[in-house]
Amino acid sequence: MSDLFADQARGDAQPLAARLRPLSLDDYVGQSHLIAPGKPLRQAVERGQLHSMILWGPPGTGKTTLALILAGAVDAEFITLSAVLSGVKDIRAAVEQAKARLGQGRRTVLFVDEVHRFNKAQQDAFLPHVEDGTVIFIGATTENPSFELNNALLSRARVYRLRSLERQDLSGLLDRALRQPDLTAMVLEADARDLLLDYADGDARRLLNMLEVALDLADGDQPRVDRPLMQEVLRDAVRRFDKGGDLFYDQISALHKSVRGSDPDAALYWFARMLDGGCDPLYVARRVVRMASEDIGNADPRALTLALNAWEVQERLGSPEGELTIAQAIVFLAVAPKSNAVYDAYNTARRFVAEHPSNEVPLHLRNAPTKLMKAEGYGAEYHYAHDYPDAFVDGENYFPPTLRDTRFYQPVERGLEIRIAEKLRQLRRRNRDSQWQRYGDEQ
Repeated sequence: MSDLFADQARGDAQPLAARLRPLSLDDYVGQSHLIAPGKPLRQAVERGQLHSMILWGPPGTGKTTLALILAGAVDAEFITLSAVLSGVKDIRAAVEQAKARLGQGRRTVLFVDEVHRFNKAQQDAFLPHVEDGTVIFIGATTENPSFELNNALLSRARVYRLRSLERQDLSGLLDRALRQPDLTAMVLEADARDLLLDYADGDARRLLNMLEVALDLADGDQPRVDRPLMQEVLRDAVRRFDKGGDLFYDQISALHKSVRGSDPDAALYWFARMLDGGCDPLYVARRVVRMASEDIGNADPRALTLALNAWEVQERLGSPEGELTIAQAIVFLAVAPKSNAVYDAYNTARRFVAEHPSNEVPLHLRNAPTKLMKAEGYGAEYHYAHDYPDAFVDGENYFPPTLRDTRFYQPVERGLEIRIAEKLRQLRRRNRDSQWQRYGDEQ
């Protein structure tokens, strides 16, 4: 636990991001949808009626800073816990401090960073103290609270969604940083500035940290940062990705939907974004196989083969050769005719089986490897399809008798499924016209 307000006075030894931490809502960068004049959160603070809340947003969007400002605006003590380092013992100690201050007439804001890392029991430990007003609870998380926080805690705290900072917000923050005493002599060339703003990727902390690195690498009393130097600073930097978190699933969802929507350019963009963020190409390759089966299916069966080949190339050769073949498969899938007929048929069949009784296998479809089984009628009157024209037995039924003519697979009128649909229509017509109605009376 620490009082973060004390950090404000530590001077130039602090990282640039800490030195530039604003102390009021007027100086706060971004999140105007939450704190602009007239917005409910700002009105609550101006009335001194701060409530418990969850601040949900990507890294570097100002969650901790906003919590500090809110506590200061209502003259509340600020205690911070990290869900990575703290346990129930630390929670109890913080609550005891809050009770002591409340007895002296001062409220306490209990700020929990990465609150999603607390388990259910740890989250439950806050509930009575939030309920009785001992603490004003502010949790910060990069993960979707609906999935990571228990309902009891969510019911006692309002969720505010913080957004990635806009480029103009980052640009204003950069200007403020360059006015710091140790940066005033620095010359940041325009193209280097643009590169830095692009790579900051909506993250204020990232922007300021990279600016400090650039300053350290620049030489002379009047350090100059040009594009080559900035490229050197950013060479090993990766985009915000957060494997396993919301950003991860949002981007793979965008890639899948771009393929399904037949937009190869958008699909390639999201693929490149994921690679840029450090995603394992094999994960994308596996998902591409799923796309081939779910969204293209029999409209173009080559899609599945190409997707599997791309996966194998990535496993055998690695990057960059494998990534190129995955890109090839993604583009092919995006421009291929689409059909989810097999996907729908499979899901329908599974639901049907789960919801209906288990029908016996008809005798004529059973295998008969022994004399006893043959005597029982197993395999009797089965007609070997290859002995008939077109390898098709007119009128044969392969379902249990009560399910005859059940349909799951409905081909679409796109790609190869046009021909598949026509063939099925012909075969079903032959069944209807056939004199082979050996099982019709059993229905």
